[in-house]
Amino acid sequence: MISQTAPNGAQASAWDLVVRLAAADGSAAHPHLLRLVRGAPVQRNLSDAVHALCAVHGHHPGMVEEALNRHAQPKAHDWLLAVAEGFAAERAYLAQLTAAVGPLPSTPGQSETAGALVCERHTLEMLARSDRGGCATGAVAALLQDWAQIRRVLDVAAMRFGIDVPRSDFPTEAETAGVVAMLGDAPGLERAIAFGAQQLFAQHRGLWSLLEARASARNDL
Repeated sequence: MISQTAPNGAQASAWDLVVRLAAADGSAAHPHLLRLVRGAPVQRNLSDAVHALCAVHGHHPGMVEEALNRHAQPKAHDWLLAVAEGFAAERAYLAQLTAAVGPLPSTPGQSETAGALVCERHTLEMLARSDRGGCATGAVAALLQDWAQIRRVLDVAAMRFGIDVPRSDFPTEAETAGVVAMLGDAPGLERAIAFGAQQLFAQHRGLWSLLEARASARNDL
């Protein structure tokens, strides 16, 4: 159960809930992500992560475009459009990195991995197509919050493989915080935003755990 009170005693906004969910359940604390961004990560592990992230988030339309096109929460339109524009550049970066890191590292259970990644992408797209007002908004807000952590992995890979690191061009966190707080200004909408965020974070945790298992199968941990 999510507490509805912010740490300072004030009523938590929908954005506060997304941030707190990210701290508890997002990518930042996953041991495999930390392994990839600290020290000198095994090159095969970086390559595997880039390929997996591209498989989940490198397609167009992705979950942001799906949410924009579904238009379940009309007040989110302008913000989603700005996020979609920023994510177009992130997809280009992912594609460039995927080409630079070379072929997918040979790993036992590759066909099962491919199926799991397709399933994850489909799950995120279904979440973004939800007709429940706030659900897709929460998922996209969580994606933005988690993407800062994913970008750490991508940028480490870029530096390892000699690729220039571009600047992300998303709405500022303050802009997103204001928009999401406004979009979740009713209890039902707040719950839907929290649900969408929880589902996004759960999918990303599953992705890092899958990559960790693959690294273990290659004896790369």
